[in-house]
Amino acid sequence: MSTVSKPPPASRWFHEFGRAPRILGLDVARGLAILGMAGAHIGETEAFDPFDLSTWTDLVHGRSSILFAVLAGVSIALMTGRSVLPDPERMPSLRLQLIGRGAVIFLIGLALEMLNTPIAVILTLYGLLYVAVIPFLRWQPWKLLIAAGILALAAPALLALLAALTLNPTGAGVSLVLYGSYPITAWLAFVFAGMALGRLRVEKLESAAITLGAGVGLMVIGYGLGLVGGVTRLGSGSAIFGGEPAAGWSTYSDALAAADPAGAVVRAIFAVEPHSGGTAEILGSGGFALSVIALCVLLSGPLRAVLLPLAALGSMPLSAYSVHVVSVALVAGPGGFFSSNAFWLATAVALLLATTLWSILFGRGPLERLVGWVASRMAAVPPGRPVITGRRVDS
Repeated sequence: MSTVSKPPPASRWFHEFGRAPRILGLDVARGLAILGMAGAHIGETEAFDPFDLSTWTDLVHGRSSILFAVLAGVSIALMTGRSVLPDPERMPSLRLQLIGRGAVIFLIGLALEMLNTPIAVILTLYGLLYVAVIPFLRWQPWKLLIAAGILALAAPALLALLAALTLNPTGAGVSLVLYGSYPITAWLAFVFAGMALGRLRVEKLESAAITLGAGVGLMVIGYGLGLVGGVTRLGSGSAIFGGEPAAGWSTYSDALAAADPAGAVVRAIFAVEPHSGGTAEILGSGGFALSVIALCVLLSGPLRAVLLPLAALGSMPLSAYSVHVVSVALVAGPGGFFSSNAFWLATAVALLLATTLWSILFGRGPLERLVGWVASRMAAVPPGRPVITGRRVDS
């Protein structure tokens, strides 16, 4: 009796990894987001000049985290039914799964923040977003896109006006919800756009081509707004929402004049710099993220063999991101800061090699396994059981 020997793990992985139902292009885009955020944290970059290729690494600032947020929305759509809206009877189980996922990711983010690195850890927001989107899971793609558009166009100006009228309040809750590096009110626009993209089957070539066109159009509008407004360097969101609080009500009128509500609104509309939180940045960098996702989907077919290591990295973004932050803490020490393109390159190579090897030998990343296990236990759903059946939202 003859036996057929199984191919070695590496050969089997090469032929099977990234095949349907997994979408290889999305993993590639996540891998780029991770490497981009690492560059934003530790890279040495010069101000972007479109005519100087040596400055193009500056594109990682702000745009990498926005790409990560849009992909979070796509992932939420995929894990809740892809192009199928969840049935009402499945919603209680689904809510618990998302709460479980969000809680674990939030706690991992807190642990990374305790390392006291200069990195603005995005995972705490990432975890909260899993909970924040629960009321919108059954929204049609067009509703999600309208909500994203309203948040992108109106939220920055309204938040800037509110900040000026209240004399720029501070506090943990205010920073998280309104004016921090990753305010939920602004970043929900990216997640809503990603959810709509996932519902519209971004893995289809025609959908990806339309997404690419929409992304380029948004880049033209957003970055065009920045040019028209003459904003060249606003820096962080504090350029819009910053200022000193008033000493008391007796000085409110003077402080209000100093806060310049009208100027704050104008800056909020035209602010285009990374993490400025302006409409121009949301539209331009959001369009950049859509373009990157579309290109990754379109290129993942013809360039599959070349892109597999990057896709392996993107298949375990939580683990890779955490390893990167820990490595920065180990090298810089508590409260330390450094920047080095050599270390950025070493980080990229190490992550690509380690995640590829892990994917070949073990499959899912370790923290991804943990998050999935907690989500399943929260909802008492067997890990291998499909999450959602329901009504399709596309033809």
